[in-house]
Amino acid sequence: MTGGQRLILGIETSCDETAASVLLFENPGESPVSPRVLSDVVASQYDLHGRFGGVVPELASRRHVEMIEPVLRAALEDAGVSLGDIGAVAVTRGPGLVIALLVGLSAAKAIAWSRGIPLVGVHHLAGHIYSLFLGGSGPEETSGAAGGPPPFPHLALVVSGGHTDFYRVEGPGREVHLGGTLDDAVGEAYDKVAASMGLGYPGGPRVDELHAAFRASVRPGEEPVSLPRPYLEGKPYNFSFSGLKTAVLSYLRERGLYRDDPSLAPWARPGGMDAGEARALAAGFQEAAVEVLVEKADRAARAQRLRAVSVSGGVASNSHLRDSLARRAQASGWALHLPARRYCTDNAAMIACAGAFALVSGGEAPDYLALDADPAWELDSPGGVSVARKKGRRRG
Repeated sequence: MTGGQRLILGIETSCDETAASVLLFENPGESPVSPRVLSDVVASQYDLHGRFGGVVPELASRRHVEMIEPVLRAALEDAGVSLGDIGAVAVTRGPGLVIALLVGLSAAKAIAWSRGIPLVGVHHLAGHIYSLFLGGSGPEETSGAAGGPPPFPHLALVVSGGHTDFYRVEGPGREVHLGGTLDDAVGEAYDKVAASMGLGYPGGPRVDELHAAFRASVRPGEEPVSLPRPYLEGKPYNFSFSGLKTAVLSYLRERGLYRDDPSLAPWARPGGMDAGEARALAAGFQEAAVEVLVEKADRAARAQRLRAVSVSGGVASNSHLRDSLARRAQASGWALHLPARRYCTDNAAMIACAGAFALVSGGEAPDYLALDADPAWELDSPGGVSVARKKGRRRG
């Protein structure tokens, strides 16, 4: 590497993915521009949690303990580097499942301490926001999406299994929280609706597939199931998806397609639904959820007088959401920035990227041992990152 380059190791274990990544940054002393992903390894736990219809924290933590070492080794091998080449470590320290976060944080502390290099605690949502700098989705992935990273300032909407939040991003380390969901996150609603329909976990991709199948085979006069659109008038930056989720469950109960029997395991409660009805219900749910997200994003951009909007997080990989956002962006005159689909779901490349911005913009500098997991960490200016540096010289 030259003097203007730095390798950063990213680690992510906030929920049900064990992930590690090595990123190469040019000119990290001035600005972490031109990040190049040398490796991005993700070990998912879908097989472990699928039967439960959601993540079981204890099982997730145990799987992280099993996978963290092989995932780290694979990330270094894929990048063709050793720990001695790494210049800093970035790790998710919150929010998330505390017993999952501690696995990644412990590994990160050990590596950084042994090498005498900076350790950066990254907010998980900051990772999603800065995933746009890994190579965004241009027209080749989503027609109408802008290429390249978003400018500062811009409006960021993070949509995932645990979050549905608006931020005004003024610059690295200057993310101002505008508002978010008052109950269920949109990704959580997707998973719970899918579970109640017997579609398995994760629910988002399956609902998206059924919606696409409905639109591809719809007959004249056939409509998706009509469901409410919770706009929360008077609360421009807030969301509520619990009512939409409940409306789906009520629809199923009224037709005898869901059994409220506590003696049954959650995955055994959905009844038999024919394929056509499943497509119509999935389409009704997805169109209601996406319509709310798109309309609120448009209103928020106008209220903040911003001409660029980024949308990131696991739900940002949803085809209908991406296409609907692109159409609204073109109609309203703002630029839409989306991550490449492979960086929408949880990964460590986005954590390394956010960590690089943190090293440039500065932050707190506690002792390594003081850097702890924070499952309820809020991302709001001037927070989002904590930088820990070991006293003394780096080892060779």
